[in-house]
Amino acid sequence: MKTILLLVGKTVNKHFVAGIKDYTERIGHYMPFEIKVIPELKNTKALSEEQQKTREGELILKEIQPSDTVVLMDEHGEEYRSIEFAKWLQKKQNTARRLIFVIGGPYGFSKEVYDRCNEKISLSRMTFSHQMVRLVFTEQIYRACTIIKGEPYHHE
Repeated sequence: MKTILLLVGKTVNKHFVAGIKDYTERIGHYMPFEIKVIPELKNTKALSEEQQKTREGELILKEIQPSDTVVLMDEHGEEYRSIEFAKWLQKKQNTARRLIFVIGGPYGFSKEVYDRCNEKISLSRMTFSHQMVRLVFTEQIYRACTIIKGEPYHHE
C-alpha cells in the first residue's frame, strides 16, 4: 500500500519543515510514503471562505483516483489513541491500494471533498494550525509504524 499525505499549501515554518522531513524519512523505512503539496490559491482576499474551499476542493479531487481510500484530517473525525490508530493503519495496509490522508487549508474542506472521503480522523478536540497538524500527524504515522513492528518508540 502506498500512503500519501496531501497538503494544501506548503509548510512555511522551518522548524516544522525539518521535523516533517525527519519523520517522512523514518516512515519511508516502514512503507511507501509521500507528501504531495497542492499550491496555495492566489489572491484569496477576493474570495469568500466557501469559494476558497471550493477551489481548493477541486485541486484536491484532481489528485485522488477512484480506487483511493481517502481520509480527511478533520475536527469532526474519529479520535484514536496511538495504539488504536496503529491497528487502524495496519488494517488499511491490508485492504487499501492507496491511502490518501488530506490536510486542507485554513477553512477546511468543500462539500465535494467531504462527499468523496471514506473516513475522517481528528487528532484532538483542540484546534491546531493546519501547519502544525502536518508535523503532529507525520509523527503519529511514524509512531503507528513502530507500534505495528513492535519497536520501543512508543511507551504505554
